[in-house]
Amino acid sequence: MNIQTGKPAPRIARRSPGPDGEGIITLAALAVGGQGGGVLTNWIVEVAEENGWLAQSTSVAGVAQRTGATIYYVEMCRDTGRQPVFALSPAPGDVDILMASELVEAGRAVMRGFVTPGRTTLIASTHRIPAVSEKIAPGDGRTDSSAVIKAMGIAADHVVAFDLEALAKESGTVISATLLGALAGSNALPFPRESYEEVIRRSGKTAEASLRGFRRAYDCATGAAPPPQPLAEDKAKPALAVPAKLKKPWQALEARLHTLPTEVQEMARLGLQKVVDYQDIAYGAEYLDMIKQIHTLDHAPFDMTIAAAKYCARALCYDDILRVADLKTRSSRFRRIRAEIGTTDAQLLRLTEYFHPRFEEFTTTLPRRLGRWLQNKPGTAAFYTRHFDKGRRIRSTSLGGFLALWVVSTLRPWRRSLLRHETEMAHVRDWFTTVLRLARTDRALAAEVLANYRLIKGYSDTHMRGLSKFARVMGSLSMLEGRADAADWMRRLRTAALADEKGKALDGALTTVASFAKPG
Repeated sequence: MNIQTGKPAPRIARRSPGPDGEGIITLAALAVGGQGGGVLTNWIVEVAEENGWLAQSTSVAGVAQRTGATIYYVEMCRDTGRQPVFALSPAPGDVDILMASELVEAGRAVMRGFVTPGRTTLIASTHRIPAVSEKIAPGDGRTDSSAVIKAMGIAADHVVAFDLEALAKESGTVISATLLGALAGSNALPFPRESYEEVIRRSGKTAEASLRGFRRAYDCATGAAPPPQPLAEDKAKPALAVPAKLKKPWQALEARLHTLPTEVQEMARLGLQKVVDYQDIAYGAEYLDMIKQIHTLDHAPFDMTIAAAKYCARALCYDDILRVADLKTRSSRFRRIRAEIGTTDAQLLRLTEYFHPRFEEFTTTLPRRLGRWLQNKPGTAAFYTRHFDKGRRIRSTSLGGFLALWVVSTLRPWRRSLLRHETEMAHVRDWFTTVLRLARTDRALAAEVLANYRLIKGYSDTHMRGLSKFARVMGSLSMLEGRADAADWMRRLRTAALADEKGKALDGALTTVASFAKPG
């Protein structure tokens, strides 16, 4: 990544409005909803006009939040007395300055041909906002940031890239102000710094905060100040708030942790905290019992036991309506959301939650006998579908909406008596029994089977798809047991299952396994 050091950008061959003009400068800005892209564009146009230039701005809206950014486009040139012909949208190979409010948007601009070697100055923030395509991936769908940064350096003539979002938050403003500062500091436009600041100063009540962000970004872009460094990973051990009456049993669980090998303790501690937070102290004891059973069959470096510590916690902490309601009503969640969007205590925050409980989710949240009776009663599913199977929006920041979710979350002490818990635990027992059997003969394969629980996550349709893939991967076990490369193939199957939502990669991998499996 090349950070701007104040060196002027090279001159670029541009479309000319006439024989005496210098040419038209084209600028495209890609911004996600809520980042102030329109404000940024207006500022750029005002700066150009303030310096006696002609300018025109247009925008092409993206789709719903993060599935596509809005493209703001500005063309400008000196006022030579002749009316220039400005284009309405950017064209590949014809963009002089490309601004991106987030790293992957910069990568998308490179892919679309808006960044041209020898021509384009690329100004981008290096922070990340996960795209919808990254969130819905069955596995780890995150884009490789280093690959995007490398591509930017190859495609652009000049790159100004650092965490503009961090500077905006530190300054109490939004990223549009720091993007403008980076633009001014890049020297890609022939306008003095003072004209940018004057335009911001006229922008209203938030001008001072915007000026702070502008100046911080300008200094970083010119090399007068170092760019913000990524936050160091917090190595502090997360603490679990334990009520006074539960201190003693919790300390007993912690004592059991110390009987495990040192290599396992960190993962087991995190898993134990998750399980106890999910349910209760007794559930934590059950979790440690599972880890102990695996440990007795393992030896250094205890890879199988570490996998058990991770995935047994995941298996015991399945997502149900009670869990979702609990997480959505925690004060820490509201604090986090306020911090992320930058609201103050004086501002009103409204959150709308979307729920679509299917018939199966409704019945499995009931006591076991009642849930089974409803599932087996003819016509009940059709009645529920006709009258209740619809998406519901609950405003968790309203009194009624919050109380509705909170009441559901208070059912946690009764979770063990619900049909969903019985179903989940039967599934967990079958999986764990298989792991214990494999651990006696093939620890590497047992560790991969433990990791297969990674396929199961979420709730509703997401949970059902995960279960289906899990069953298909586990179904290959009979074809792999006894092979020297069984663990490797199990890992390949899981990777294929995580590769795409529809499971086409898994189909191919299973076909390959079947081709070399022993007959019968």
